Parts: sequence; structure tokens; C-alpha cells
Amino acid sequence: MNVEFNLNELKAADRLPSPSGTALAIMQLVQQSDATVHQVSQLIKVDPALSGRILRFANSAAFGARRPIADVETAVIMMGMQTVRNFALSLSLIGSNSKGHCPGFDYEAYWSRSLAMSVAISAITAREVTVVPAESFTLGLLGEIGSLALATAWSEIYGECLGAAEGRRLLELEREHFAIDHNALSLLLLADWGFPVIFLDALKLSFETKVPGINRTDQFAKQLIFARLIGNYCVADEAHQARLLPELTAEASFHALDEAELLTFVDEIIELWHDLGKVCDVKTDARQSWQKTVATLRSALSGLELLLVDDDPMMLARLSKQLAAAGHQVAVCRNGESALKHVIEHRPQLVITDWRMKPMDGLALCKALRASAFGKNIYLIMLSSTEDEDALVEAFDAGIDDYVTKPVSLRVLLARLRAGQRIIMLQHELEKESRDIQRYTAELAAANRRLKLMANTDILTNLPNRRYALSRLEQESAGALRAKQPLSVLMLDLDHFKSVNDTLGHDVGDQVLTHAAKLMRATARSNDIVCRLGGEEFLVIAPNTDGTTALLLAERIRSAIEKNQLQGPVLARPVTVSIGVAGSLGAKPDWKELMKWADDALYRVKQGNRNGVQLAKMG
Repeated sequence: MNVEFNLNELKAADRLPSPSGTALAIMQLVQQSDATVHQVSQLIKVDPALSGRILRFANSAAFGARRPIADVETAVIMMGMQTVRNFALSLSLIGSNSKGHCPGFDYEAYWSRSLAMSVAISAITAREVTVVPAESFTLGLLGEIGSLALATAWSEIYGECLGAAEGRRLLELEREHFAIDHNALSLLLLADWGFPVIFLDALKLSFETKVPGINRTDQFAKQLIFARLIGNYCVADEAHQARLLPELTAEASFHALDEAELLTFVDEIIELWHDLGKVCDVKTDARQSWQKTVATLRSALSGLELLLVDDDPMMLARLSKQLAAAGHQVAVCRNGESALKHVIEHRPQLVITDWRMKPMDGLALCKALRASAFGKNIYLIMLSSTEDEDALVEAFDAGIDDYVTKPVSLRVLLARLRAGQRIIMLQHELEKESRDIQRYTAELAAANRRLKLMANTDILTNLPNRRYALSRLEQESAGALRAKQPLSVLMLDLDHFKSVNDTLGHDVGDQVLTHAAKLMRATARSNDIVCRLGGEEFLVIAPNTDGTTALLLAERIRSAIEKNQLQGPVLARPVTVSIGVAGSLGAKPDWKELMKWADDALYRVKQGNRNGVQLAKMG
């Protein structure tokens, strides 16, 4: 019952991938009912990089523009505000989560595969129309965002899960450690970001091994399964592609593609994948690492990862050779600008920099590093030809940790390095302690979530129990009142259930209850909450749903139970259900009255022929 996972707790702790800057402003604006295309366009124009990417996407083959689009406002009109909103969200998440600290999680391969899936689903939905291709693109890109969320929130523990996943399902390990898996977390995040219900329902179905039915949601789910396989194929090496091809070909047959047509289709997707990788800043040459190993921290610092910065080539050559002979790994740069780029990409433990260089000198490099998140803890040693007191004070104010005068004495420099090494070791120990605390906190939070889950879960059916149902209904009622949205409840009762227990025993009765509960959960929408009140009584909470729509939901559940009978035990009567429905809007009725009205409607069904649904007579 993943509804118990506290998403707000992680959001408040700023430990989840989240939109920022212009993307967040666009999301908030589009959610307003009176937002205009002009307002959205003005927001985009504030961000030149986003403007360029929006125009390139609007003119790409993925969107299929019939004529060149030259200005942002036209692009927003042609694409639609919702598509623009989702695309800005995607770019924001890619930009802020292209790298991370989770060992064993391949960030580049993750985004590369996600982009391949997004290109595939947009191509598939253009070929077999279910949803707007440009909107399905975003769902493909963010459909497995839960993996990135776990890697972000609990990087070390999730890295261990990834390393231990071989021979055991990763989803099980995730639920064991975090009381949620990455599929369920993806659905929670996408719902929080305002994705349409059909997207959530289809994505949820696509995580299953088989998708029943032929309605629009089912078809979209099958398309997502196909797109996921294509995404895996795109990022695989040739040997792994050969192993994936039979499954991909079998799935393609459900989409009227033979093997030759499939390969042509995939080639077109790969070409577009490479093109859009440049638009989205995603490396499409990344390949998935199929045999994952967990990287471990060095237990001892036998040598440091150094960056030596000097514009004197002879000095660089001499010092780098001497430092390497002392057991250190040495990289060299000729000026501050190239050094800053190297630090961003490689994160050395210690930087030794000359003061006087062009175009960026050592002092400017120190200030830039200390002003950035990645450079705050790097140990900095300045090489200076002066011991002038004012100059040294200026250097220390800029952020250096130590200095060595020129000409450089190797003995003195190595002594300074040993002092720096001790500081770096202490930093590593502090970081390890911090990770351990974070780990223990995460494990405690997961244990608490599991305990809360157990307290709110019906053991037999694995549905939320009566305690949870009443608490959740009260919360949903308060939320519906604040948002001025409708709320409906369904009271369900299995027909003639007592006779099953009396004639066939409680074991068969338990099978009937479990079977009915699975059908209710499978038939309900992703945002509906199916609960067991006790015995043969169930409750479905349907947020943002009026009574008329809830009546359709009730009939769908009733029909599913009637048509899908329990196999095995010979029952005197088919398993059927009676359902009473009640809906509210505003303050009346409150949630207690709402349940009573639904119960009254259920009573009228049971007084009749049973196996039916009825909407409560309000007032």
C-alpha cells in the first residue's frame, strides 16, 4: 500500500529530483485556469537556453511541425501549453540530475535510455494514436524517475541495493529498504507534478507482465511496454541487442510490425534519439552497464588525486613528475579556466595553483571554487613568488588553505601535502559519519513506514484497512473542500458471502475475498483508494470524481467481478457484488454523511436483486 509513503517528507528535506527556476514557474503558471499563451511565452523568453531548446524541439521530427517555427509564442501555440510545461520540466530535471553520488547508478545511461524510450513512445503513439505524441514524449522520459529519486534520496543504500540485485529482484530490495519501489515512487512523483490520470493508469499497467483489455488506457500501456523494450535495445551493445531482439520482435507483432519493419522503425528512432540528445543535453552514446558493481570509497589515502595548475610548461613537467614519483595521481592545466573545467568534471582532492596566470589567475580560480558547491571542500595550495603580508592575506581571504613560495622546494611542498592529506582524511571520515547517520536515519524511517504500513493494512487482502480508510476519507474530504472538487465513495458488499463460509469453510471464503480484492484494485483507477472495512465489506474512495462518474466506476467493478470468477472451488453461486455510491461537492455532506448515504444506497441494492449498483438519493 504505497499510499503510506510520505512523499512530502522527502520533498521538505529537498532529497528528491524536482523542477527549478523557469520550469517551476511555468508549471505553476500553467496550473492556473486563466493562464495565457502570452504569459507562458514571456516566462520562456526570460531563459534564452530554454527558448532555444523549445524552438528546436518544436521544429524537430518528434513534433512533426509542418512549417518552420521561428518564435517562442508560435511554438507554445503549436505545441500546446501542457506539452511546453512538460518539456520544460524534463529539461530542468535533466539539467540538475545529470550527475550524482550514488555508487552503481549510471546517470548518463539512465538519461540516455529514458530519452530513447521517450522518442520511441512518441513515434509509437504517432503511428497508433492513443495520446498526443508530444505529450507521451515526456512520460517516456520521466516514466522511471523513481529510480533517480531513490538514487538521490538514499544514494549509498540504493547503491548497495543495485549491487545486491543480481539473482534477486531489485523491486523487492527497494521495498525492503525504503518501503516503496521505484515504480510506485515514479507514479507518486508524476501525480505530484500534475500528469493526467490516463498517463498514470497506463504507466502503472505497463509495469505489469500482462496488460488485459483493449480500452484506450490498456493500449497506451502496451505501447509503453514496447517503447521500454526499444529503449533497452537502443542503449545496449551489439551482443546484448542480439539477446533482446527476440523479445522485441515478439512485442512488435502486437503493433503490426514484422522483423524487417521493426528494424527500420528502430533505426528511425535511433536517428531521432541522437538528434534530440543534442537538444536535451543527453549523451546518446552512453551504454547501459548490465553487470553493475558498487564503487567503494578508498579505505586509505596512499596517494592524492592532484591538479597542478601553472602556465610554465617546464614547471608543470618537473613538478608533475616529482609528485607522481611520490605516489600521487597528477593532472595538469595551463590556466585557471581549464582548471575550473577539470575540477567540475573530475573533482580532484587537492589543487596546487600558481598565482600569476592568464586569462584566469590562481586567485580568481580560488574564489570561483569557494563560491561553488563542488569546490568548497577542495584543499587549495597557492604557489607564490612573494611573501608580502598583504598579498598573502588577500590569498587566504580568497580561500587558499596553504601556500608555498617559489622557487618550489619539493621537500616543503611534500610536507604541505602531507598536512593537507591529514585534513582530507578527516573530511572523508566526517563524510562517512554523515553518510552513516543518513543511512541509519533512512533505515529508521523505512522501519517506521513498514510498521505504519502494517498497522494500516488488511493482512488477508493486502488492501488498506478500516483505520486507514476512515483517516484517508477524512483527509480527502478536507482536501476536496479546499480545492472545491467533488468526492465520491463506493460501499461494496459481496453477495451471499456468509453462505460461502458456512458451506465451504473460511479457507474458501478467504480465497473469495482475496480474489475480489485483486479485481477491485485492478479495475479501479490509479488515484482511487480501495480499502477493506471488514468481513465482506469494502470501500472505494474516488477523489475529484462526481457521483455520476463514480457510478460508472462502480459498474466497471461490478462487471469485472461478475465476469472473472474464482477458479478452483465449486461455489453454490457466482461471486457478485452490490455497490452503493454517493458523491459530494463542497461542505455538504461531510465524509461521515457521505459514507452513510452510500451505505443506504447499498442497502437498497441488497434489498432488491443484489449484483447491482445504485447512486444515493442526496438530501
